[in-house]
Amino acid sequence: MSVVRPTRVVLFDIDGTLLASGGVGRRAMEGAMLAQFGTIGPSGYRYDGKTDKQIARESMRMSGFTDADIDARMEVLLADYLGRLERTVESEMRGIRIHAGIPALLDALEARGDVVLGLLTGNIARGAAFKLRAAGLAPERFVVGAFGSDHELRPELPAIAQRRASERLGYAVAGDALVIIGDTPADVECGRRVGARAVAVATGHFSAADLAQHAPHAVFDDFSDVAAALQAICDA
Repeated sequence: MSVVRPTRVVLFDIDGTLLASGGVGRRAMEGAMLAQFGTIGPSGYRYDGKTDKQIARESMRMSGFTDADIDARMEVLLADYLGRLERTVESEMRGIRIHAGIPALLDALEARGDVVLGLLTGNIARGAAFKLRAAGLAPERFVVGAFGSDHELRPELPAIAQRRASERLGYAVAGDALVIIGDTPADVECGRRVGARAVAVATGHFSAADLAQHAPHAVFDDFSDVAAALQAICDA
């Protein structure tokens, strides 16, 4: 019997794409930065599309800290953040919700023999798992992925996910077999270096028009039309 090799490795962002976390991540990160550096950084700083380490570094740079200062405290900061995130998620679970169409879309993708589900997110791995479980999504459904704990810069994550998919599946996964699903321009742009395709969704802080300017394969207001989303992902 021949084995069907998956032709798509579909990598989902988390915040703004799979779910809305109600700001729990930002509150946990600000609490950790305040505890470790004495400041939360500039109030208007945007978190979306960035890794947790990038958020911490850029916020503290803008507050006057050197990279050496930041590096010396980064691991303690992230441990503090995870503790706060876990406590915040447990106390505010009702504020975390899955976006329209996501449960049915994940089910439809999993039902196919030519798709592997994964994650590509700026969240560090443990933080990603906290948020997914709080939303009622089992992290184990996403069998490959790359996280903000793997690299501080998001454009480095697709190659990490590609390597892990190849190791998991036992053959070299081509870059154009990766489909990145996200809600920010950073999600759309990050995979171009390896040839990945992107499908954008305007369930975060960027409109469909904003996302379309970055030329994803397809862009949706949300994934409530599961059949259309599934077709776009599989055709990417």
